[in-house]
Amino acid sequence: MGSVNSIREDLLAYMNSNHMIHSHFAELSGLNSGTLSRILKGKHPISMAQLAAITAGMELPEDYFFEEYIEECFSFVVSMRRIRPFIFRCAELDRLDCIEQIVNRLLEDLSYASLLFEFAEQFYADNKRSAARILYQGVSEAEKYQHSEQLALCQYRIFQIELEEQQDLEEKLRAATQFELYVSRLDAADQLDAMKQLMHIYGLVHKWKRVDELAKEMHRVASVQYELEGRRSDIIEEGLKRPERPFYYYILYAYLARATASEASGDYGRALSFVDLYANAERWVQESDEQSRQITAQFTEWAVANTYLYRLMSGELDVIHEYVNYIALQENEIFVALRYIVQAANVFKLNIDSILERFAPYIPYESGKTDCGDYKQAILQESYAQFLIELAIYHFNQKKDTESALSILLTGLEISITMNSSRNMIACMTLFEEYRDFADQELQGRFKNLSSEVYQLNAKKDLILLDAL
Repeated sequence: MGSVNSIREDLLAYMNSNHMIHSHFAELSGLNSGTLSRILKGKHPISMAQLAAITAGMELPEDYFFEEYIEECFSFVVSMRRIRPFIFRCAELDRLDCIEQIVNRLLEDLSYASLLFEFAEQFYADNKRSAARILYQGVSEAEKYQHSEQLALCQYRIFQIELEEQQDLEEKLRAATQFELYVSRLDAADQLDAMKQLMHIYGLVHKWKRVDELAKEMHRVASVQYELEGRRSDIIEEGLKRPERPFYYYILYAYLARATASEASGDYGRALSFVDLYANAERWVQESDEQSRQITAQFTEWAVANTYLYRLMSGELDVIHEYVNYIALQENEIFVALRYIVQAANVFKLNIDSILERFAPYIPYESGKTDCGDYKQAILQESYAQFLIELAIYHFNQKKDTESALSILLTGLEISITMNSSRNMIACMTLFEEYRDFADQELQGRFKNLSSEVYQLNAKKDLILLDAL
């Protein structure tokens, strides 16, 4: 970085080389002649608008002097009237290096932490995530010993940005583990949405005990808030923070999550007991607006479908036809249900060829819409990879078209590599090795290439681990 006078020196050199007097450059750039004179004498700080005028007048790229301008921001009295527009313009031009330097300088005085947090929230709202992350990280570091809600919010935003940017499941898990320490410090509204996101990540990596624990805490927090909301229903509270959805939604979602965790652990009786708790939400949900009707209807649909599923997985095989006929009417849920039907077929040695043929248009699954919003992309990918593994096993068990089954399995391996899902990669590779003798040369070549990618992933993990030591 140059000295505080470097912009002025470059401007003077430009004017001299082009034989310009002050008034000529002032007219060319749109600056006031007197202001230009004071700037060149170092008696006047350069504003962001004046910097843009100087740069344009010199026919240079807009960010040409940005690094030098950092020193300008701190050369006179530190003024947010100069710094704020500079930070925001850096974000627009993706000059993250300059933002980082400014943040580090400002946070030498911790009184600027709250203001930088406000800037970060604006960047986050404007979808300038990379710039926001730098500010959140800076504020987090500055407040790491404060145990404040602002620190927790910074960590929450960093976690959310990580989830958006990362496809790698292990990286998502790392972000979740790091953030979870701060959940309890958040406002109740943010806590509920944060716990939901954490449950998604832990579910993806099959940490079902943790999902159950978080769901239990979600139920507690949501229940308290719903009761408090009922008490103050006649009071208009300005600025009261609310989660993305109504509080009763999180009570229902907690039951759903605990049912899912129970099912994944093989305890179908326990899963059914939680289904009963979200099956008839309209009996206790106080609201009667259109949103509440949609939400309770969605949970009722899931309750019916999951009751069929848990009965089927418990060994009530006769229920499969009722289950299939029900999900046929719930188009958005067909793919999810089909994955479990194939799993049940593998457990109980059922022939479901007619069902697969009936629902062939829904494989592969592309849309994740339900009445309550979008499924997370990572959850869909994980479900699809598991479905392909189960489908390949089904074809192996039925002893038909083994090469097709191996091709399905390799597609599942490709998706698992993209996500860095170790569990699924191991399952795919183990199964392929078991049936390798049935693979033609093309399939063998695909498997060799994919195995190389898995090897590279593991080598990368080893390097990261060594760097951390």
